[in-house]
Amino acid sequence: MKFLAEYIMRGRLQAMLVASTVAMLSLIIAPLSVVSSGTVALVTLRKGAYEGLIILSCSSLAAVILATLISVPYTFIVLYVLVLWLPIWLIAIVLREGRHISLAIELAVLMGVLCVIGYYIFNADPASMWKQVMIKMVPANAPAEDAQRMIELMSPYMTGIAAAGGVFGMSLGLFLGRWWQAILYNPGGFKQEFLALKIQKGMAIVCVAIIATGTISTGIISQIAWNTAILMFVLYTFVGIAVLHTMFAGMKIGQFAVPMFYITLFLIPHSLLPVALVGFSDTWLDIRKRTLNQT
Repeated sequence: MKFLAEYIMRGRLQAMLVASTVAMLSLIIAPLSVVSSGTVALVTLRKGAYEGLIILSCSSLAAVILATLISVPYTFIVLYVLVLWLPIWLIAIVLREGRHISLAIELAVLMGVLCVIGYYIFNADPASMWKQVMIKMVPANAPAEDAQRMIELMSPYMTGIAAAGGVFGMSLGLFLGRWWQAILYNPGGFKQEFLALKIQKGMAIVCVAIIATGTISTGIISQIAWNTAILMFVLYTFVGIAVLHTMFAGMKIGQFAVPMFYITLFLIPHSLLPVALVGFSDTWLDIRKRTLNQT
């Protein structure tokens, strides 16, 4: 991936070509959207907000031209700019100026929270809308009763799940841009920065308050609280990954334990829940410090 980072940093044209072309390719291979947003992040982190905005704007125009040539709806470009490029440009500025990756991720989560609240303001019953969407996604051979039960269970929380997916993708794009910056100009810097990721106790207290609100309230207030809690889950998942990576790396079999840890996360998505709990616990227990003191 270093060669791609080097190509992006050669000039505006190269960065624009990568961002816009990969954006179109992500219609076929969705994970490529991380590479596109990572391009905007890299330029912003290295050259500043103004240069990042130029790349964002030019890439948007280039994407419109490509969309016209291959008959892609312009709605896709608008969503791409508003949901991926513009937010990642903002959090990249925060990371560049504030030099704390935790602050950038917290801002990404805050954007997600505002999206959830805004959606509930403009749509009085998001659950009903999600039910209609999910019904269309059910396979024809799926048992009707099981599908209906799952739709009823998940629909009140799909707004938070969708927002969490956006925040997760945005954060991965930022991490990719930061990693590219590190391998070009500060080898090993991203690893050190990510493994030191820590969230202040104030955020943990807010998280507890959100969960408590979701538990004791009902109706729309409860739904907003639980959808917001899903976004907090993303935040603490990243912290948990940093904590567990540090712990596994300190073992004698660390060279095997760390890769297996990431393989497990990829193959068993449900393992993210205990990882998030570890991240939340680290706020109070400072697990990494205890681990280092014991080694």
